[in-house]
Amino acid sequence: MENRIGVVQRKTNETEIELEINLDGSGIADVKTDIGFFDHMLNSFARHGFFDMKLRCIGDTHVDSHHSIEDTGIVLGQAIAKAVGNKAGINRFGTFMVPMDDALVLCSIDLSGRPFLVYDLNLTTPSIGYMETEMVKEFFYAVSYSAGMNIHLKQIAGTNNHHIVEAGFKAFAKALDIATSYDNRLQGQILTTKGSL
Repeated sequence: MENRIGVVQRKTNETEIELEINLDGSGIADVKTDIGFFDHMLNSFARHGFFDMKLRCIGDTHVDSHHSIEDTGIVLGQAIAKAVGNKAGINRFGTFMVPMDDALVLCSIDLSGRPFLVYDLNLTTPSIGYMETEMVKEFFYAVSYSAGMNIHLKQIAGTNNHHIVEAGFKAFAKALDIATSYDNRLQGQILTTKGSL
């Protein structure tokens, strides 16, 4: 089978973004947003999901991180949707729980075509590095709605904000890897009773 690749470009007065993701990669990332902690999270996402990802984001970070992070979420969601295609033969659902020292975070997703985010991370600091912690929710919201994906992100344990967020990104990566993987029992069919997603 050919690699499933999604490429999206987006340009506004606030950001200019180019992103390419290969769902059938090996976890190689080339990411630059000029927001150090966000780059770290996106690198972790690619590595642990075995996605190859190239990303360049030029944004108005002199204002804050909001536009760059939200717009990257929009573009990533659109690229995932393009790469997945009609979803024939894939698991569709994925759930994974990641421990990271004190933190334990679960992510469960459904590539249903219906966007919805349930977000339950208890972050107690205003920022991690130069990334505002409130932008974690905005990022996953943007991915969910752009990809047409149901995302549940739930903190089971943890007090260290860095660990909680990183466990969340890694859990999302692993859940997405599972959901986009093929199940031979489907024989190319779409996992739904409706006929299409």
